[in-house]
Amino acid sequence: MVTNALVIAADGVGKAFGRTWAVRDLTFAVPRGQIFCLLGPSGSGKTTTMRMMLGVYVPDQGTLTVLGHPPADFRGTLHQRIGYMPQLFVLYPTLTVEENLNFVGLVYGLGLRHRRRRIREVLELVELWPDRRKTAGQISGGMQRRVALAAALLHTPELLFVDEPTAGIDPILRVKFWEEFRRLNEAGTTLVVTTQYVTEAEYCDQVAILSNGMLAALGSPLELRQRALGGEVIEVRASGFTRSAITAIQAQAGVLAVESPSFDLLKVTVADAAAAVPILLALLQQHGVAVESVDDVDPSFDEVFVRLVQQHRAAQDDPARVAPPVSIGGRVP
Repeated sequence: MVTNALVIAADGVGKAFGRTWAVRDLTFAVPRGQIFCLLGPSGSGKTTTMRMMLGVYVPDQGTLTVLGHPPADFRGTLHQRIGYMPQLFVLYPTLTVEENLNFVGLVYGLGLRHRRRRIREVLELVELWPDRRKTAGQISGGMQRRVALAAALLHTPELLFVDEPTAGIDPILRVKFWEEFRRLNEAGTTLVVTTQYVTEAEYCDQVAILSNGMLAALGSPLELRQRALGGEVIEVRASGFTRSAITAIQAQAGVLAVESPSFDLLKVTVADAAAAVPILLALLQQHGVAVESVDDVDPSFDEVFVRLVQQHRAAQDDPARVAPPVSIGGRVP
């Protein structure tokens, strides 16, 4: 059931082109006020999924609601609540930056005075006000991306879709884009972002990892880390671990796995690292092990992404080998 707290709800959604499924069996929910990320390599189904949420494509499977309505039923008032920054530049290259935004403002029904004020506000926001009289076709690709973002923000949408917003732009501009996305989110805007830059997922509240058009994993960045590693991982270094000490750790409640890559290193996977560390230190002291250091393992999100995709593909090859992907944290109603 869609509540006021849910902006988007997808239940078993799929889209086919001819006899080929581009995406299938997607189930997720986006609460109001979140930054929701669709993460995956090129061709994984991110843009297709976004276009279904925008009403460009009609799902061939499952049910999908956005702002409480099927996207195919969107009317003018609903469209005005949504902003969209497409992957490709679709504004008019022969018009100036300012003329393009004036046209977009007319489409959304903004009055002259309000339109002029908002054009200046969004162009100053993306640092293009001094370039407003340049034609869109003569500015750089990075500047065109900023014009597209300004156009998507012009009518102050409560729900913003941005499709690969940082593709092909320099790292400095990428940082600026994410600073703006976080500012918008703090002001109450719900964002749906697609990206193939794995590290950008860490900026989001909830991440849906797509692989071959299917949902490989869903959760917060922390939850996905825990799932990829099987829990939280602690690295313990000491001059030498006795067999009795390792056996005692393995028998401890909350310890999920113990690995010994070398004689002076233990990797312990636990359900809760904060609770486990003092217990592990006490156990090792009881067994005469002099601990040199204890550290939490914080893998890069690249590693998390690769592990989760591999787990998903293994599950497709052998369903008994890995549990099927589910929402973490009970977010899907």
